[in-house]
Amino acid sequence: MTHFPSLRSIVDKFGLLPDKSHSKRYGQNFLFDESITERIVRFARLPKDAFILEVGPGPGGLTRSILNKNPKRVVAIEYDPLCVKALSYLTTAYPQLRVIEGDALRLSIDSIADGGVPIHIIANLPYNIGTELLVRWLTQLSSIGSMTLMFQKEVALRIQAKPGTSDYGRLSIVAQVLCDVEHGFDLPPHVFTPAPKIESSVIHLRPRADSLSLLPLLPILEQVTQAAFHQRRKQIKAPLKTIFGDDVLLMLEKVGAKGDMRAENLTPTQYIQLAQLKIDQKQSCRSSDAP
Repeated sequence: MTHFPSLRSIVDKFGLLPDKSHSKRYGQNFLFDESITERIVRFARLPKDAFILEVGPGPGGLTRSILNKNPKRVVAIEYDPLCVKALSYLTTAYPQLRVIEGDALRLSIDSIADGGVPIHIIANLPYNIGTELLVRWLTQLSSIGSMTLMFQKEVALRIQAKPGTSDYGRLSIVAQVLCDVEHGFDLPPHVFTPAPKIESSVIHLRPRADSLSLLPLLPILEQVTQAAFHQRRKQIKAPLKTIFGDDVLLMLEKVGAKGDMRAENLTPTQYIQLAQLKIDQKQSCRSSDAP
């Protein structure tokens, strides 16, 4: 194993944390503890010769642990130009590592795809864009093999929340419709530099076998869940009447739900079934209107 300077010395050398304003601007909270970065990579359960995408590598702590697994290819996208310069010590030692300076929100997974080889995403996500990145990636699952991601704990709780709980909502539904979600472990603030004011959680998402067939339903699922959770304290028949009209009780009955239930009582499967029923309803209306 190649020996490198300590992460703290790299941070100092390149001035990655000259003051708190710099780290806040880029949403950076660095992990220096190798035992934690190794634990994250183990939890990812990567296949041999994996193709990995890392977002926000910073000085390369998690990147080192990823490269220790000898993956076939690693693409790391980093927004901070200072961090990009700092990572040169790794790109020199590992030819399979490519560092892209850019915005992860503008990166299409398909643009880095390699002949249909699934991409495994591992990332200590910037807190300010973590949710937005996940939602984007969920629409690009045809190129993704798995996602091992660190979020602020409250976001992780929403992603894995079960029906009937206060954390359960639209993000829970979309994530669980498309992926099997597994909680890994939580991390306290003091393991990061600078220390955030919140706890963090690592979770693992693996696309479900039927996820690609469900992707076309996402726009309608978005409409259904937006209506339902916009008035989550009301009986579900009221908000969903804006979607289904007078057929709302019939549609709820078809998915095994009742009109007096609340939005958080319906399962992800029931919501995706409602999305399909809405598409069927539209098609039926078009057929009846045809001359």
